[in-house]
Amino acid sequence: MVSQQEIERQAAIACSLRETLAGKKALVRTFGCQQNEADGERIAGALLSCGYTLTETLSEADLVILNTCAVREHAEQRVLGVIGSMKKEKERRPSMLIGMCGCMAQEAHRRQQLKASYPFVDFLFGTDMHHRVPEIVANALGSRGQKHYVSDLPHDEFGELSEGTPVQRSSSYRALVTIMYGCNNFCSYCIVPYVRGRERSRSSDAVLQEVRELTESGYRDIMLLGQNVNSYRGELSFPQLLERAAQMDGDYWLRFMTSHPKDASEELISVMAGNDRIARHFHLPFQSGNDRILHRMNRRYTREQYIEKALKIKAALPDAALTSDVIVGFPTETEAEFLETVELVKQVEFDMLFTFLYSPRTGTKAAEMEGQIPHEEQVRRFTYLSDVQNEIAQKRNDAYLGKTLRVLSDGEDASGTPVGRSTQNKIVTFDRPVPAGQFCEVKIDTAKQYALAGTII
Repeated sequence: MVSQQEIERQAAIACSLRETLAGKKALVRTFGCQQNEADGERIAGALLSCGYTLTETLSEADLVILNTCAVREHAEQRVLGVIGSMKKEKERRPSMLIGMCGCMAQEAHRRQQLKASYPFVDFLFGTDMHHRVPEIVANALGSRGQKHYVSDLPHDEFGELSEGTPVQRSSSYRALVTIMYGCNNFCSYCIVPYVRGRERSRSSDAVLQEVRELTESGYRDIMLLGQNVNSYRGELSFPQLLERAAQMDGDYWLRFMTSHPKDASEELISVMAGNDRIARHFHLPFQSGNDRILHRMNRRYTREQYIEKALKIKAALPDAALTSDVIVGFPTETEAEFLETVELVKQVEFDMLFTFLYSPRTGTKAAEMEGQIPHEEQVRRFTYLSDVQNEIAQKRNDAYLGKTLRVLSDGEDASGTPVGRSTQNKIVTFDRPVPAGQFCEVKIDTAKQYALAGTII
């Protein structure tokens, strides 16, 4: 734990900056998963405490922080492209500060690349340095030259937990609550344990207090976050924590992300089935439908074990949506092994499938494996599986026709269409505006593959 003394020291630094930064604007741009989004809210909260106001416009920003993702090569290249595009703006306004944080900043080879090829970036900080944002900003204002604030400890030793730092939530009715950081699973394709460290869990009391404050403030959709929430190790187990969090006063849904199949327990399924406040959505990544590939991925379950668990969820929660992640083109995956993945998808019938081409991550075991699949073949398999899943998704959504769903409104989308999400996390459009953050009942008239439409009743 970061000491209370250190939290107070950072707060004092923030206070000392407010006069200097009055009228200055900061832009925080986040890439990647919900955990990164939660980190971005903490960064934004720290910047507000320093005296910045927030902006979404680069030309207005006196400080830009890019909060990055390293899960796939495409995500990293996208960030590097954004940084490169900011060079001219930095030349035009040399006083503008540019920072990078998150998973990419934790990678040694990316830090070397930033230092050599992007020297106009003023600072980088790692995934366990969010509490030091005031100090990092103060140092950047007072000196020039790229500074790095990244733990040099091994991945199994670095990582801190901090409580009591400010948070600027991006929504007034949806909230992200991190319950744990890091991962101990070491899937052979995944960089997360190396850039976020080993598992560290917040105390159950701290989590429940945060949920209580959110429900008292009128939040309607609260998501508990962790790389593997089932590995949560506070004073309570994760199912116990979820059950307690669902007992607060207020009208709200409680979600969680993400579950590892080897740890998703029958107790968890039972808790979900027994409480309507827990959203009817279970995200359970399976990654491959072939046992040999699962073993090479170090997933620690078999095809049949996954199918058994998925079908148990469907039996216990018949009104729930089941979604998953899958990787196609993992090293040495044969056509027959890929088709086993396709058959699993057909058997389980997911509501949505997030399909990814295998992407080598420097430092992971899979990146060193022989038998890398050519990109063109990966794309072919991706397309084939996507076509199969699209048919399943249409079938799953057709089953909602004529039913009435409770929907949490998100206001209007970019085209002006009223839109929200159901407890199953399905996108639902409807016929007349409803204020964002308000529940409404919608009778479903139209079903598309990944969206529903209906009439408010």
